[in-house]
Amino acid sequence: MAGRYLETLFTPRVLAAQRQYFGRSQNIPPQPERDALTDDEGRFIQARDSFYMATVTEDGWPYVQHRGGRPGFLRVASPTQLAFADYKGNRQMLSTGNLDGNDRVALFLMDYPRRERLKILGRARVEDAREHPGLVEQFAEVEVRGIVERVVLIDVVSYDWNCPKYITPRFTAAEVEEAVAPLKARIAELEAQLGRNS
Repeated sequence: MAGRYLETLFTPRVLAAQRQYFGRSQNIPPQPERDALTDDEGRFIQARDSFYMATVTEDGWPYVQHRGGRPGFLRVASPTQLAFADYKGNRQMLSTGNLDGNDRVALFLMDYPRRERLKILGRARVEDAREHPGLVEQFAEVEVRGIVERVVLIDVVSYDWNCPKYITPRFTAAEVEEAVAPLKARIAELEAQLGRNS
């Protein structure tokens, strides 16, 4: 775990809750201003086809939004910056509006088959695709550039890998198809043998 993550989230009230329930609180030594992503985080991020993004409204309400695309649509621009192209949606503009007032963002990335999750804290800014076509070219695949409305750039503050406990393995249709393909091939082979023998 990157140290800045806990230093950021262990507020006085969190430490008080730890003391109430466990008799003591965790002591986190001073940490650097930000934790850079390593190659492990980079590979994990680039392999995801979706993630959840939390922002905060002007009234302090949390808001969580799903984002999806081809694996790698969330790009590692550098060890301290992520970026993704934001497509046309339901026109509510909740995350965009929230980030205009409060740039704090939390990302939640899951790999259900391997029971791994990565949480990322950062500060985000939203750039209008019409005003920044170069960012669209840099962070969007050619086939989706026409539906990109914004590019979101996230300066990473820190991250945390969680334990796999209580993560139920789930598989995409493509992953299931890949797993059963050898079985289907074997069934077809056996059916062909039976047809020749009858």
